[in-house]
Amino acid sequence: MCNQKKQLNSCLRPLNGTSADYDSVLKASQDVEHVFVGEATHGTHEFYKIRAEITKRLIIEENFNVITIEGDWPNTYRINRYVKGDKTIKNATEVLSGFKRFPTWIWRNDVVVEFIDWLKQYNANLPLNKRVGFYGLDIYSLNDSTEIIINYLEEKDPSAAKRAKKRYSCFEYYKDELQNYGYAVELDMTKSCEDEVILQLMEFNKDSYKYIKESDADYEEFFYILQNAYLVKNAEKYYRSIFDSKVSSWNIRENHMVETLDHLIQYLNKKLPHQIKTITWAHNSHVGDARATEVRVKGQLNIGQLVREKYGDKALLIGFLTNNGFVTASSKWNGNTEYKKIYSAHIYSYEYFFNHLNISNFILNFKTDERLKNLIPGELLERVIGAIYLSRTERYRYYIYTSLTKQFDIIIYIDKTTAVQPLKINSI
Repeated sequence: MCNQKKQLNSCLRPLNGTSADYDSVLKASQDVEHVFVGEATHGTHEFYKIRAEITKRLIIEENFNVITIEGDWPNTYRINRYVKGDKTIKNATEVLSGFKRFPTWIWRNDVVVEFIDWLKQYNANLPLNKRVGFYGLDIYSLNDSTEIIINYLEEKDPSAAKRAKKRYSCFEYYKDELQNYGYAVELDMTKSCEDEVILQLMEFNKDSYKYIKESDADYEEFFYILQNAYLVKNAEKYYRSIFDSKVSSWNIRENHMVETLDHLIQYLNKKLPHQIKTITWAHNSHVGDARATEVRVKGQLNIGQLVREKYGDKALLIGFLTNNGFVTASSKWNGNTEYKKIYSAHIYSYEYFFNHLNISNFILNFKTDERLKNLIPGELLERVIGAIYLSRTERYRYYIYTSLTKQFDIIIYIDKTTAVQPLKINSI
């Protein structure tokens, strides 16, 4: 093991705090069409900052032109409008105010504000059809999406709006607690809304000729609304599956995010003259290939697995790890935003292994340096922290067994990290 670590230390690419730190990431991205950049927590400043810096370089140097995030479609679409020059939105802080669902700090934080302002300024120097877009992949905006669809139809086709309102009224009783809808269906206390949401999607697709005229604006608006209709269909299935199986609901969400990405690529390929190259920001648990982790035994899949199966070497998966420091998180769902201490990692974890190397912050690029795959233990624990962090239950709640070299193409390790700064903190 000592000789192994000695060889590994000589292969590490140290992070020195400059843009050149990510040269190897850019090199690995040259023949790639889709880059997926993770995070080991939902509240670490360094992960957000480095992810933003890598994204800037991919946009400028490798012509990546679409960003997607683990965020709701309607709220993120407002960011898309803002960065492409919509003058009705005052500033970046205002555009992020729509992210009201817990945990708000994931996207309403200082790094994201800085990045979307940078992107707006970058886009301002480009023609409209070459501006970089910003979109959301997640599944949780059922209420907002149904309202958006109805409002659109009330303007375009009032009779269709009435039908949509009637179909979506199926959710009305459970609007404030959609998980209760799934519980009620499971217990046969209420009828499933499945038929209604599928019928609404089919009708909307069938009547597309009514809504798309000659202009690109009509086509773009229709696509935005259509994706909301797909989201409602998938969200209904997701909430209905929550009490059936956690694996089932997780897989529905992952499939929805990849489906949304596919729809977006297909739409933009028709609309734009240049190649579509995407960058996705999401948690390690979504980005890292599930087949390399213990969750595969349960039948759980994720974005990383699905995109590798679909795109092969055209997809690049990047993960982050940290040993200790501080994180923005909560003690319970819908709880207060807090700064929490992350304690040093478990002795049988990759984080612990990396902590005992000679360099504190570094990049491991398995794609461009095959030697690394033989210098890292084949399977260890990996820590994954989401929106909730309770250190007293850390071993049982926040670790999974994984083979890191199979889970990711690139790992960025920051030994000691700090908490991301929310735009508004309820309590500390």
